[in-house]
Parts: sequence; structure tokens; C-alpha cells
Amino acid sequence: SAPGRFADYFVICGLDTETGLEPDELSGENFEQTPLRRTFKSKVLARYPENVEWNPFDQDAVGMLCMPKGLAFKTQADSREPQFHSFIITREDGSRTFGFSLTFFEEVTSKQICSAMQTLYHMHNAEYDILRTPPTKDKESCSSTGDCNGTSVSKLQRFNSYDISRDTLYVSKCICLITPMSFMKACKKVLEQLHQAVTSPQPPPLPLESYIYNILYEVPLPPAGRSLKFSGVYGPIICQRPSTSELPLFDFPVKEVFELLGVENVVQLFTCALLEFQILLYSQ
Repeated sequence: SAPGRFADYFVICGLDTETGLEPDELSGENFEQTPLRRTFKSKVLARYPENVEWNPFDQDAVGMLCMPKGLAFKTQADSREPQFHSFIITREDGSRTFGFSLTFFEEVTSKQICSAMQTLYHMHNAEYDILRTPPTKDKESCSSTGDCNGTSVSKLQRFNSYDISRDTLYVSKCICLITPMSFMKACKKVLEQLHQAVTSPQPPPLPLESYIYNILYEVPLPPAGRSLKFSGVYGPIICQRPSTSELPLFDFPVKEVFELLGVENVVQLFTCALLEFQILLYSQ
């Protein structure tokens, strides 16, 4: 039986430098996109512990849900703000486990990966020039008007390109907590503080492994109706578990639902739920 720990796994997903750049077919690969706009396969790079008997690790599910759009590459010219999201894994017996992921970008240090991205750009630009080269009879008119479609579009395509001698390449990476209960706010703070410790010029008070060990082995699930306070890397983290007489745990801001869907849609959804209509939410 589960010992009632706050978190079961700490997971790291990202680029496997040994396998290199593999197109991610599940995310809808489009070779017409420039290489920086394509998605590549991510891998589960590490997990701690290796396995727990009450919550077997599903590597395929966790890997896919941690980074549902696969790996993303950017340069120093792009925005690289960290993004947080949550997910649920429902097993065949109906039991659930919860995941919380923080995706950020780190500099690519592998020369092989940088060279591979440069090669992809050379191939893309060569193919694009062939497709966009106007017929011989139209070249004179293009040059005289200065408005050749092939040239203008080619310049636009190359605007967001990658030059290994000029640009710094960044790739997405993800740290994740797998937990038995959906303490979203607490898990988000844990991951944000860990990420802050990695990127901060000043090292944290203790090694990062100490904080990860603490969250996995020493922080318990709060009993029903009780609150729990434990130490993060830079400050305390608090979570509360409802009692059996309260509404179930829902640790997500309702404000975001109204911001994303609008008041009318929320009212319509609530009406459909009360009338027991089937509801399907579709999103990219």
C-alpha cells in the first residue's frame, strides 16, 4: 500500500544527445516549417526513484504528457519564459496519478546538435530556393519590378533562421513531479524554486539533491482536513487537504476558466453539466 508520501517521482525530460534530432510524428510534423519551428522527440532522461511498487512508472505516458509538443528549439532572439502545466494519468482500474511540469529552455552545449540544426537549415533553404525559383522567362520581369515572390518569401523564411557562427541555440527541458494528489500550487512552487536554484548565479543553501530527496521521501501527504507546511529551496510551501465533509480538492484558480472560455461559455458548460449532457473540450 502507498505510504502517503507527498510525491512519488521526480522526472527530467528533454533532449537525448545520443539519439540526436528525431522528428516527432505524433505532434504533427510539418517539413514545410523551418527547422526551428519543427518539433522533435523528447525523452525521459532521468527519474527518481527508479520505481515505486504502489505507483508503477509509465515512461511512455509521462514522457508524452510532460512535453506534449515534443522538443522545441529557439535562439537568443526568441522569448524563453518557463511554462507550467499539469496532467492526469488514469489507469485501467480507474485510479489516477497527477503530474506537474515546468518547461524551460537551456543552452545547447552539444556541437553535434548545433551542427545538425545548421544542416537542417541548409537543406531547408536549398529545397525552398528550388521550389521558389521563378521560370527563366519570368526572371527579367522579377528583377525589373523588384517584387519577385520567391525572393521576398525566401528572405522572410530566413529571418528566423539559425546560423551556428552567430546564434546561440536553446532547447526545451522539463522537470516534473508525479504525485498521488493534485496539489497544484505547492508543486508549482517546488518546481519554480528548483528551476530558480539552477539558473541563479548563487548556489542554494543545500545541494539540489537534498531538496529533491526531501520532497520524495520526507514530506508526507497531509491528513484529511489538515494543512502541511514544508521547506522549499527559497521559502516555505503550504498546501491544504479538504476534510471528508468538504468539497473535493480543486487547487486550480477558477479565474483562469473564465479568462479562457468567457462568462457565457462557462454558464453554458455549467448548464450542460447540470443537465447531464456530454461535454467535449477541444484544444490545440
